[in-house]
Amino acid sequence: MKVSMVVAAAFLVSAGISLPVHAQDKDKAKAAKKGGPGDMTFFITSAGSGKGADLGGLEGADKHCSELAKAAGSKRTNWKAYLSTTQPGGEAGVNARDRIGKGPWRNAKGVVVARNLNELHSDKANVTKQTALTEKGEPVNGRGDKPNEHDILTGSDPMGMYSTAGGDTTCGNWTKSAEGSAIVGHHDRIGLKDTRHMKAWNSSHGSAGCSQEALVKTGGSGRFYCFAAN
Repeated sequence: MKVSMVVAAAFLVSAGISLPVHAQDKDKAKAAKKGGPGDMTFFITSAGSGKGADLGGLEGADKHCSELAKAAGSKRTNWKAYLSTTQPGGEAGVNARDRIGKGPWRNAKGVVVARNLNELHSDKANVTKQTALTEKGEPVNGRGDKPNEHDILTGSDPMGMYSTAGGDTTCGNWTKSAEGSAIVGHHDRIGLKDTRHMKAWNSSHGSAGCSQEALVKTGGSGRFYCFAAN
């Protein structure tokens, strides 16, 4: 029987007919094809606006995401910055989590950082220094590197919603580059203390101000997260 199977397999190969591939092998083949800018749906901006936390509002931030992604070779067009905004008088603001689609999201290397919104905003989120790459597939400096740039602008609470803490948490909804403050997350999940906030990729603490110099002072450089909404 075994001899017959070998002969049959040899015949099929010689005839140019492929034997059925095991499902697991197919999955591996698909995974091998993934990766690169064309498949990317998540990245940290390789550079900020250059004006601190003044990103030109949500519209300007989204445009920055799209321009960086396009320059890196992405064919996707619906890029959204992971940023929340607040409104005066207690009116509802914009939640970062409501802007980015449903997932899954992959970095420039094809690694999945989260399969859906719930996973992204849980302890299972695969957002780390090794996976939170730029659109070019490059890592971002974290705590212990020089300079430290692990503060990523979000203006959000741990669930990806606008903050109700009071005061300025979004640098004037991403239009200020002087006084004010913005909530940042730590993409490397490391901080001064071993607390859940210091380990949060999207909500660790407020910045020292909104200028480029102030962002650098607390360990940032004006970078933010971009997601391809679906």
